[in-house]
Amino acid sequence: MFTIRQIERLWNSKQYRRLAVELLQGRPEASYRLEAEFGRSIPAAALALVRMDELAQSHHPLYRTLLNVLIVGQEADGGWGDVMMTALCVRALTCGDGQGVAVERALRYLAQLQKSEAIWPKVPIRRMSGDAFVSAFVLFELGETESFRRTSRLGDAVDWFTGNLATLDPDTRRLWDRAAAKCRTRRPRPADAAGLWS
Repeated sequence: MFTIRQIERLWNSKQYRRLAVELLQGRPEASYRLEAEFGRSIPAAALALVRMDELAQSHHPLYRTLLNVLIVGQEADGGWGDVMMTALCVRALTCGDGQGVAVERALRYLAQLQKSEAIWPKVPIRRMSGDAFVSAFVLFELGETESFRRTSRLGDAVDWFTGNLATLDPDTRRLWDRAAAKCRTRRPRPADAAGLWS
């Protein structure tokens, strides 16, 4: 188990790549592709925030430092350089029911980049073709987030994956399988809808 002390040590020594690799180990979204792309300060900060939230350590002083890194690093367009990085940063910012202007701007950024076929491009250029791995990552990170569900065309993205399963490479298929569970529409049971518990 990776501890707060280890996160803090690697962060303070600016070993961002090593921090990202350590934080990705054993996670469902882990892959060599992500390790290569997430070896910088902003994704390492986002991964550390997610881990600290999982450990119920949002009160630790490092949490505030990492949060500031994300907020200051947000670009004028609302993203953090690319689609996957933005999805990861939104997930980190929404840990513990976080919300605010940075999250709203990032969700608009992602919604604007969602292509007509409902998946996202690798780079933030609308005319680029969609990337299934990037899209599966976005859905894995944000599929359960209510604000993302409201701003994106989640159902269309799920339909795209359902119709294109045979074309997915093994890494994308594995990530999509994990994302699909998070993207299921949660329908209240009749007793829940009436405010009753069973």
